Amino acid sequence: MNIFLQISVIVALLALLGLIIVLLRKNALSLRYALLWIFSIMAMLVVSIFPPVLSFIADILGFEVASNALFSLLFAFVILIILSLSSIVSKQSEKIKTLVQTCALLDKRIRELEGKETE
Repeated sequence: MNIFLQISVIVALLALLGLIIVLLRKNALSLRYALLWIFSIMAMLVVSIFPPVLSFIADILGFEVASNALFSLLFAFVILIILSLSSIVSKQSEKIKTLVQTCALLDKRIRELEGKETE
């Protein structure tokens, strides 16, 4: 790997790590997701600092070219993140539906009680 490219990737990853920490401090990112990103950045830093690690992983997985292994691993990672976010959206949607139904029932109950008081 070209040394300039290696240094550029390391600097970019450290900048991303800094951004994750800033978002975490501002409570703009949940700790659960921040840890996912931090572990991912650490894994990418290891591969960036020690390029033979990627070749070793590629050999284990049966890839002839390390870049194909990297692309496949990143694609799998993105799929896992999308699946995780889809699960979260589904849970939040169900919670919102329940909350709206509860609010509607409470609103109806309040209107009924107010109607009885005015009679």
